Amino acid sequence: MNGMIGNLLGLTILFSLSTQSISVYAYDKIVNKVPRPDPWVINGCEIKPKTVCQNADLRFADLKNADLSGADLRGANLARADLRGVKLIGADLSGANLESADMRVTMLKNAKFVRANLRGANMMFARAMKADMNYADLTAASLEKVRAKRIQLVGAKIIYTDLQEAKLYEANMSNAVMDGAKITYTIFQGAFMEGCEGCPHDW
Repeated sequence: MNGMIGNLLGLTILFSLSTQSISVYAYDKIVNKVPRPDPWVINGCEIKPKTVCQNADLRFADLKNADLSGADLRGANLARADLRGVKLIGADLSGANLESADMRVTMLKNAKFVRANLRGANMMFARAMKADMNYADLTAASLEKVRAKRIQLVGAKIIYTDLQEAKLYEANMSNAVMDGAKITYTIFQGAFMEGCEGCPHDW
């Protein structure tokens, strides 16, 4: 009987630990509770796929779950915008200001962020395969658990950036500057780091 009780107690502990692990690695489902107008326009910018909103003022905008695939947002101001779950597949945000934007679970495949300001942006769990962040400023940004195979980070500022558990397979980090970045369990397999200052060349 004591052995059976011990086994049951052990199973209970294992189940408890497994559920804790799930809560640690899962993210909350992003739910939009605010009705969206049709058309959805913010400061003259229509929120839709392939929209053209260069230099638009979208500061603090609530854009949760919006579809901005293929959008032209070059030079737009998206500082502190809520971009959780947003589709930015193939969008161009070159030169945009995304400082402290909430970009968790965003879809960034093939998106361009050339020379964009991503200081303090939260991109946790984002999908950024082949995203172009060349010369972007990622100071104090979070890319924790990002999946970013073949991401382009040429000349980027990766200073005090959180890259924990990020998947950076075949990333191009040439001539980037990395200082104080968190790289616990980060995967750099096949990454190109020629000329990168502070990159883990011996990874």
